Amino acid sequence: MMNLRIGNVDILAAGGAVPPIFVLLTLVLSSVVIVSLLCSQLKQSLLIGYFVCGLVLSNSGILDLAGVGDSDLIHNLSEIGIVLLLFTLGIEFSVKELKALRRPALLGGGLQVGLCIALAMGVGMMFELEWRASLLLGFMVCLSSTAVSLKTFQDLGLPESPQARVTLGMALFQDLMTILFMVLLPALVSQSSDSGGGLIYALLKGIGFTVFLVVISRFGLPQMLDAVAKSRSRELFTVTVIGLCAAVALLSGVLGLSPALGAFAAGVVVSESIYSHRVLSDILPFKDLFLTIFFVSVGLLIDLEVVMNKWVTVLIVTVVLVIVKGGVVYLAARLSRLQHSRSLVVAGALCGMGEFSIVVLNRSMDLKVFDEGIEQLILASTALSMALVPTLMKLGVNYCLKCSDRNVGNSEENKWEHEIGMDGQIEDLHDHVIICGYGPVGQNLHKNLESLHIPVVILEMNPETVKRLVGDGHFALFVDARDREALKAAKIEQARGLAVTFPDKPISLTIVHTAREMKEDLLLYVRCKFKADLADFEEARIDHVLLDEEQSGRAMIKRVMLSYSEEFDESWM
Repeated sequence: MMNLRIGNVDILAAGGAVPPIFVLLTLVLSSVVIVSLLCSQLKQSLLIGYFVCGLVLSNSGILDLAGVGDSDLIHNLSEIGIVLLLFTLGIEFSVKELKALRRPALLGGGLQVGLCIALAMGVGMMFELEWRASLLLGFMVCLSSTAVSLKTFQDLGLPESPQARVTLGMALFQDLMTILFMVLLPALVSQSSDSGGGLIYALLKGIGFTVFLVVISRFGLPQMLDAVAKSRSRELFTVTVIGLCAAVALLSGVLGLSPALGAFAAGVVVSESIYSHRVLSDILPFKDLFLTIFFVSVGLLIDLEVVMNKWVTVLIVTVVLVIVKGGVVYLAARLSRLQHSRSLVVAGALCGMGEFSIVVLNRSMDLKVFDEGIEQLILASTALSMALVPTLMKLGVNYCLKCSDRNVGNSEENKWEHEIGMDGQIEDLHDHVIICGYGPVGQNLHKNLESLHIPVVILEMNPETVKRLVGDGHFALFVDARDREALKAAKIEQARGLAVTFPDKPISLTIVHTAREMKEDLLLYVRCKFKADLADFEEARIDHVLLDEEQSGRAMIKRVMLSYSEEFDESWM
């Protein structure tokens, strides 16, 4: 029997032993299914269920019985969850979005971050924390969970609402500040007398890391993704993207930065390429899984005995955090010219702490900034505040619907709220046609629709074609039209019709089935190669099926008959 040892974990390469990480993951996912069903029946937030699941697993003795109670193993699972989650958040980060939302991002986000840091630092120093530890606490408090708030907006059917856009703007500013803070963190908490030199060194490392990312985003990544995209292999494309995430995360860790920060940075690099929508459609289905693992892992890290000894303190800290931070966020949203009721929704979305708070806390654990009791207090308050966000947002939305100011009319405030609901891209389109495939048929259809000033979104798998179309000012996405996220990116909910311009039956049926599920009244146009396949297309409730055999036959009859006669009678067809 051969033993392979990684860290403190023995993995048996032979003999039928099960790797501990697999056992731990199995216990986590199995428990999540049971807890999720229970939460659904009780109509409670699943996020609360995930947190409780991790809490029960770590403190019930189940992990020890299974032989996977090792703290390093749990910490590794937490790191994996955070890295993967932040990679997806990085992909969703958009410089264009930041520009479009500069007012809520810079004004609202800047005010929220500054006030939260100042207040938390003041409280920390009042309780005799050293100023570096107080600064670290302040930064953890100012951060919110982008993943939780934006997912809740999606669940509520408000992903493009003004309150969602303001929330996104503030969250983008938090993300930028996180990058800067994570670079400076080791030097800030260092007890060395040469702290100034440490800060300069940290800044130089951060600048070098940023320069490297900019260089590969221009001269390495596009060429690599171009080559992979041309292979038309979905598996290779996904593996390449995940490999990029792992490589940049590893480099970030080697430089003394956080691997999670590296994963986020890798996502940002991908987000600025033409392949971002394709990556999102491939990765986003797993985002909920990453979020689940992350939340469960937070529960796994909590020592219930320590927390229960201070449960009153945990509750007080959580309540004060939610109220004070929510008030600061509300003020920032109002200064961003958002209505009262909608500002309350934003306050609910950003009143908790977030996944980056956990990242910063993990780094502080490595650097021995806080004692174990304070670490557990912060961890528990972070988890509880994040879990409360969906409920608070729902309450805010319900209040918003009942509030009279939702019908203010055409005020300047409402005008601005409409503007922040758009980013000047595909979101502006209505009654457009989605063209799947840009071969000869797709090109002709596009040309004719444009001549009638009918808006079009093109979904194409040839990267060179997409680059050319985008360069010419057209709406084109490098995505697989079979993916739900791809159709979502094309704003199918706002579209009038969808045309599949290639005659591949299995792919066409997948596209139209997905499209019909997403929008019942969407007009569907599909090419059919053979008459024998017509029955399958009719079952799919397609509005117009164009039979290639028939069209080709009619064209040939016409051409042959015209060679014998200058006049053509349609009855000959």
